[in-house]
Amino acid sequence: MQITDIKDFLDVKVAQYNRPNFIANDPICIPHQYSLKQDIEIAAFFAAILAWGQRKTIINKCNELLARMDNQPYQFMLHHSDEDLKGLLGFKHRTFNDTDLLYFVAFFKQHYRQSNSLETAFIPNTSAYRTEYMQIEERYTDFELSSSSCYAAELTLKDFSVEKALNHFRTYFFSLPDFPRRTIKHISSPLQKSTCKRLNMFLRWMVRKDNCGVDFGIWNTIRSSDLICPCDVHVDRVARYFGLIERKKTDWLTAVELTQKLKEFDATDPVKYDFALFGLGVEGEL
Repeated sequence: MQITDIKDFLDVKVAQYNRPNFIANDPICIPHQYSLKQDIEIAAFFAAILAWGQRKTIINKCNELLARMDNQPYQFMLHHSDEDLKGLLGFKHRTFNDTDLLYFVAFFKQHYRQSNSLETAFIPNTSAYRTEYMQIEERYTDFELSSSSCYAAELTLKDFSVEKALNHFRTYFFSLPDFPRRTIKHISSPLQKSTCKRLNMFLRWMVRKDNCGVDFGIWNTIRSSDLICPCDVHVDRVARYFGLIERKKTDWLTAVELTQKLKEFDATDPVKYDFALFGLGVEGEL
């Protein structure tokens, strides 16, 4: 199949899957239960991080989790009591348990006391914690969370990349004292050579703007052209079928390679093709 034929075919599939009836059976249905920006961010973040296994199970576990927060996640993060935290005990999905959950809650509480959006956590130069970030890097120079340099404090929008943003976010996320070592595995970054599928999916939900009603497009600093395509088993398999991936491994560089190829189809919004690649794979069309 010629590259133009692949583009035309995938464009059709994007239109097929990027529509509201896609929402009900996908984890993105979780944040769609909310209207407040911060509720959407928190619900979407949990839905993305817990997106492991069958979609029906993921959705059920997310609904269980948010019910434990009285379906007011933003208010819960800011105003929970010790007694409220007891209501989170016993939650578990795959390897994510209540120890991880309590740390996530502590992170959200600290972050939302400084900022009214989770977007700032991914953009070091517009956040309020540049100095703090430098101190974090100095504290963890011999720890796996750290990058080889403190480039994030120097970051400007013109040299912004999702790779730098994800590396910064992981360090910032684990900046609270005495974080559980077991929780580290739940927040990936390019430094670990991960595809960062869950976080890239979360960013897609928050950043992409169109009139189709699936992605939210509630963030305004990160651009759609900056995004990296979420590369899960379905996307990887279908992309290889079409010859969009040549790299033998599936890692961060694979996700970058795929995104660069998709930019040949649409340079301003390459990640819209996630709908086509994922849909073709999960629906068993290919």
